[in-house]
Amino acid sequence: MQRLYDFLRRHPTGVDTFWAVFLFGISLVSGVSHPDTRGTTSLALIVPISLLLCLVIALRRRMPEKMLLLTIGLGVAQLALDVATLPADFAMLVIVYTVAVMGARWASRIALAVGLSAATAAEIRWPVENSSSLGHVAVVIFQTVPFALAWVLGDSIRTRRAYFAQLEERNARLEKEREAQSKVAVAAERARIARELHDVVAHNVSVMVVQADGAAYVLDTAPDQAKKALETISSTGRQALAEMRRLLGVLRTGEHKEVGEYVPQPDVEQIDELIEQCRTSGLPVDFKVEGTPRPLPSGVELTAYRIVQEALTNTRKHGGPNAGASVRLVYFDDGLGLLVEDDGKGAPHELYEEGGADGQGHGLIGMRERVGMVGGTLDAGPRPGGGFRISALLPLKSAH
Repeated sequence: MQRLYDFLRRHPTGVDTFWAVFLFGISLVSGVSHPDTRGTTSLALIVPISLLLCLVIALRRRMPEKMLLLTIGLGVAQLALDVATLPADFAMLVIVYTVAVMGARWASRIALAVGLSAATAAEIRWPVENSSSLGHVAVVIFQTVPFALAWVLGDSIRTRRAYFAQLEERNARLEKEREAQSKVAVAAERARIARELHDVVAHNVSVMVVQADGAAYVLDTAPDQAKKALETISSTGRQALAEMRRLLGVLRTGEHKEVGEYVPQPDVEQIDELIEQCRTSGLPVDFKVEGTPRPLPSGVELTAYRIVQEALTNTRKHGGPNAGASVRLVYFDDGLGLLVEDDGKGAPHELYEEGGADGQGHGLIGMRERVGMVGGTLDAGPRPGGGFRISALLPLKSAH
């Protein structure tokens, strides 16, 4: 049944043609067996007029305005040639509805005017015999109401379709805007990540140069210090190579042309200072470190710092005036865990969806990009008991 319904929806003209043929058959049978004595009974006039009226039904969706004009012409011809009302005149009611639904506005107005005057013209041309004046008025009203209802129904459907079309267009436009804003946010965040990682690598290279100069200076007089400097150069070089491999995977738009002084980026040790700043600004933060702290790759430390920074920023923005937060930093053997929670009212649902909403939620987009850069995982969403939770696991990759 569903396949039949889908087939009929895909072929509306075929359906209309079927009903047109059916109506033409009824018109012929009626014209032959029950001719209307009020007008001419000549089949030479009845057949072509009925055929053309049925053609109106068959082509009403393809060319509604032209079929309306054809219907008006056939109605005038019936009045002039004294061809009384036929079953095929049902096409007039159908075309009024069709033009009201999908025709041009001028055609819709004409259809309404013609529909309201058709019954009056027919009653004047072929009045009901042995009827009083009140009876004639009643007949006109009774025959006019269907035309008025057909036009009102068609116009209502037109308005409803236009409303839904506007909603679909608006949703499509908003979807494109969200996609474009999300791409811009991702590109901007990647460029910023690339810039920061570039600073880290440049800092490591600067350390290597200084250590190499120092080792060359004390190579003969203090071999132990020179050996220590060479070990520092070796470890720093491996770390710089690891950061450079990540850097090569980031698309940058013109950022490599920027000039300026390269400085080390924030690390895990500076999270204490960040939390103190939040406490000073009025946000209570409980900070705990679990496991044994140890030096981490610069990219991992920078990512951890930025995640905590963005999470606490979101708490201040969305948590409400009485919100509090907790930060847990866990050192595992093979990774660094981060857990930032707050007991505020939480961010709107759209902000922690992938891509944000209407250009918002870019902070979480940045977190995902940062965590993805170091091969980690991120989970962000509301807490079961209220508030918001951000959990991240940053693996400690080998620097080789």
